[in-house]
Amino acid sequence: MGLFDKLAGWLGIKKKEVNVLCLGLDNSGKTTIINKLKPSNARAQDIVPTIGFSVEKFRTSRSSVVPVYQLGPNRCNKLFQKYIVEGQAIIFVIDSSDKLRMVVAKEELDTLLNHPDMKHKRIPILFFANKMDLKEALSSVKVSQLLRLENIKDKPWHICPSDALKGEGLQEGVDWLQAVLECIKS
Repeated sequence: MGLFDKLAGWLGIKKKEVNVLCLGLDNSGKTTIINKLKPSNARAQDIVPTIGFSVEKFRTSRSSVVPVYQLGPNRCNKLFQKYIVEGQAIIFVIDSSDKLRMVVAKEELDTLLNHPDMKHKRIPILFFANKMDLKEALSSVKVSQLLRLENIKDKPWHICPSDALKGEGLQEGVDWLQAVLECIKS
């Protein structure tokens, strides 16, 4: 059973979709994280970077469906507009070893948070400070400071250090997301 199966099971979702958006800069590890969240028998052996848009649907043992939409940073894309409206949770992936592009990641995050369909929506955001296995990786605390996550007051958020290749930190993130979605649901 994959982590998304567990998430949907904990939420008690039955034949209902919870739309999760996976966002972040190119080469941050979005595709690798999504692959690791799949059940082990459904994982791809070779990870190929996603061009533009992809969707993975995870069917749980309770007939629940958890679609994860991976979207590139093209905010003018009509697909982006559609899925941002329907999103119920966001996974935002940051390459914690790419210090030079941290400013660009911050700009993308700010654009997302100020999007008209997102601005007043209380949607949980899970941040993965990915690639923690690399020597030059910044700590999740430093990533949080650079992205100024403490300024996000109207949405629940959490940052997890992660190593998507090994799957480290992913369970903690999914556990947090599950807990927050349960609170919002009640």
